Amino acid sequence: MRIVCISDTHRNHNDVEVPDGDMLIFAGDGDWRSTASLTPFLDWFADQPHPYKIMIAGNHDFIMQDASPSKKEGYMKACFTREILYLENSGAEVAGYNVWGSPISPTFFNWAFMANRGDEITKVWDKIPEGIDILVTHGPPMGTLDMTTRGEAVGCYDLADAVKRLKPKLHVFGHIHGCYGVQEKEDTIFVNASTCNEMYQPVNKPIVIDL
Repeated sequence: MRIVCISDTHRNHNDVEVPDGDMLIFAGDGDWRSTASLTPFLDWFADQPHPYKIMIAGNHDFIMQDASPSKKEGYMKACFTREILYLENSGAEVAGYNVWGSPISPTFFNWAFMANRGDEITKVWDKIPEGIDILVTHGPPMGTLDMTTRGEAVGCYDLADAVKRLKPKLHVFGHIHGCYGVQEKEDTIFVNASTCNEMYQPVNKPIVIDL
């Protein structure tokens, strides 16, 4: 399975050259504030040739957080009709792989999909079932590809504990633009797939992982 990972495109998706693969994963922050920003991304994502397309939201994607139930249903239908799997603290089996995705990241100012560190965010990670092969979260776990350009590790301690317990084959995230890259440890491949740098310029290439 060739998996292509992207994240944090911030409305620059048309500038991304996406390599071929079997599965395309987007780990949030398309910067969707309205249908006018969401729809072009969905059309672009759907046009990619990968047979399986999976996406989550991120802390800039207010339209997915703030939607009423009826509007959220409409957005889910828009994904479904485009053969895109949208995950929001949920999972699915895709091509024989158990995948689970969440837009949640630790509280930082007043962004979307925030949860306080400790009990509140732990309740989210406790929902992840055993046997997960691919984990997609917007934010990184503490200590793994989570270093800001100021030299601060800002990942989630509780997510790190969950990953250590669950041992997914692949963990894809973004959020921390300055720590793009791949790291492998304890039988898990970690990918910070942030497309944009700290200046919101789309300078980083999609990351390709073969499972």
